[in-house]
Amino acid sequence: MSVNGKKVLHMDRNPYYGGESASITPLEDLYKRFNIPGAPPASMGRGRDWNVDLIPKFLMANGKEFRRRFTPGGLHLWHRELLAHTTATATWDPSQLVKMLLFTEVTRYLDFKVTEGSFVYKGGKIYKVPSTEAEALASSLMGLFEKRRFRKFLVYVANFDENDPRTFEGVDPKKTAMREVYKKFDLGQDVIDFTGHALALYRTDDYLDQPCCETINRIKLYSESLARYGKSPYLYPLYGLGELPQGFARLSAIYGGTYMLNKPIEEIIVQNGKVIGVKSEGEIARCKQLICDPSYVKDRVEKVGQVIRVICILSHPIKNTSDANSCQIIIPQNQVNRKSDIYVCMISSAHNVAAQGKYIAIASTTVETKEPEKEIRPALELLEPIEQKFVSISDLLVPKDLGTDSQIFISRTYDATTHFETTCDDIKDIYKRMTGSEFDFEEMKRKKNDIYGED
Repeated sequence: MSVNGKKVLHMDRNPYYGGESASITPLEDLYKRFNIPGAPPASMGRGRDWNVDLIPKFLMANGKEFRRRFTPGGLHLWHRELLAHTTATATWDPSQLVKMLLFTEVTRYLDFKVTEGSFVYKGGKIYKVPSTEAEALASSLMGLFEKRRFRKFLVYVANFDENDPRTFEGVDPKKTAMREVYKKFDLGQDVIDFTGHALALYRTDDYLDQPCCETINRIKLYSESLARYGKSPYLYPLYGLGELPQGFARLSAIYGGTYMLNKPIEEIIVQNGKVIGVKSEGEIARCKQLICDPSYVKDRVEKVGQVIRVICILSHPIKNTSDANSCQIIIPQNQVNRKSDIYVCMISSAHNVAAQGKYIAIASTTVETKEPEKEIRPALELLEPIEQKFVSISDLLVPKDLGTDSQIFISRTYDATTHFETTCDDIKDIYKRMTGSEFDFEEMKRKKNDIYGED
């Protein structure tokens, strides 16, 4: 909004950036937040060495190379070349946040590290997600004949081009359901589970009866990304996700935006059904439009579900991950008789978020029963022994209306996924409702060049 010439005042009742997705430091503050009695034990190291994300998510980057970049007074983007998907695809773009970071130049304030592995759960054990022909043939996730069939499927996906009918092999990308494509290659249920949930990153099985084009492109992008990175297609910022809102706040300030932390919101003032200002500490800041999260307008949102998250502090890497210092594990719904997947996100001292030799693993899922802690147990069993855990159950809140009448635009709460795609969809949706036009990455890039100049 600042880049678009809007006058922006950003107020936050908290003394830290990031709202409900903040990184909490020092560790003592995390203990207080979850009402854990006493101070952290000495074995946890210095409290200031910890930056614990309340809502963990990885960034996913794909596509063409983005050369290493150094900026005056800023961190270089990454210690080696970042590979980022900077061109829109006809269907799904698995790196919307990376595009936003690149096109807005927020990357000058951040340093990223690649996540060391992506794993999938099957029959009580975890396996590396195979997404290339070589990995498929080496994987212990499948039997010999299943491997051959899956390899053929991956070759088909790699060669698939929605603009070239010669690559279709009898499949109509706009009409054939994904279920039929799996049947064509005679893939079993376990393979379908990890393909749909760990490669295509679907949260449910609804995609099976939808046209296959989007799913094939999702798998293709994941595989291409992994081929370039070697370990996983996921990135994570050093010092935690709290760095992201700080980066956007700095960019906004360059365009004249003002940021106020520790600013209590006493009242949102509405006149004739439209927002006209916000009252804080006896003063009124007048505005024509307001963006806020659901916690500021509880009467304008409704509950559509719940998410359970368990932050676990470990003194060891997760078993069967080749001692990875960071990884993602997806537990597909069918493997644990559920309607939605369970996610595990693990990072460590390698990312400057924990004391030396410590690991932070965060399990999350959508609540389906009256016993959410029982639902998340399959994930916690993979993490044992757990030194300390912090459990939270959050309501999933959505706005009751689009905000076009009141000009109050409310974001949705964060879901259980370990990537930012649904969050980016929400941001773009709010942008469209506020401005009447689609969010344009290229336009953002052009306006940014007005300030920084062309490369």
